[in-house]
Amino acid sequence: MKGVRELRRKRKIKYGWGSILILLVILFAKGNLSTIKTQLNAPITSVTSTAKNLVQKNNQTKNTAQSSLNYISGENAFVNVNNGKSTLSINSWKNNQFTYNALDSLNRTSTANIAYLEPRNLANDSLRERQYVEPTGWHQKYVNGEPIINRGHLIAYSLSKGISTDGQYIPSLQSGDQNNLKNLFTQTAFSNQKIQTIYESKVRNALKEGHKVVFEAHAIFRGNELMARGVQLQAVSDDGSLNFNVYIFNIQPGVSFDYTTGRSKVDTNMKVPTPANAPSFNE
Repeated sequence: MKGVRELRRKRKIKYGWGSILILLVILFAKGNLSTIKTQLNAPITSVTSTAKNLVQKNNQTKNTAQSSLNYISGENAFVNVNNGKSTLSINSWKNNQFTYNALDSLNRTSTANIAYLEPRNLANDSLRERQYVEPTGWHQKYVNGEPIINRGHLIAYSLSKGISTDGQYIPSLQSGDQNNLKNLFTQTAFSNQKIQTIYESKVRNALKEGHKVVFEAHAIFRGNELMARGVQLQAVSDDGSLNFNVYIFNIQPGVSFDYTTGRSKVDTNMKVPTPANAPSFNE
């Protein structure tokens, strides 16, 4: 009898330890389940975050790359981008329209404006009105009796006949874009009248020949500066005969600028060569 009771007691102890062991295994597994799930989810979260950062980085690459360039006195006032070839796709466009992007938090035109142009967008210069709005960084000064800054159009007045302020073509509108803050930035007279107009003329000539053109203009700012460091222009025509991509420094001969504010001072050391094909008139 005593032997039977001893056997039962040993079995209880055995089963008791076994139950405790099973319970510990369950608790261990349960406790590590969340850790395992966390470890499994971590790479997914990391990949998602990385992809998002890459998208953001790609969106900022062009602006960062150009804004970091510093003009060196005596060198060309413009440089080719992407070996001078546009990255635009004309096949992505079907309707004659513009995209005037909203001003940023500093009221700057820091996002590119883009237009799908047709010959009917060539504007009559006689309908051009006096510009009166003041983009960020606007501090006019006269040197030798001439103004050193202009209200620079991203998409030129001469290319925007019939386009409303929301970017839609309206046949009854006979003039081009005027006094539209979403399409203006503080631009030096030299950059506007001696360089940018060369490329705008190329676009006008393509339109006069009956072609359709996608044209993009992007004022490039550095950080929170109120005056653009330059402007990137690119265009491509429906037959590919017109194809350019260029960055123009926002500079003025004989003047240096504080791009943080747009204020300027006379600087005789600032030398800027005029391109041979630059127009000799103010556009």
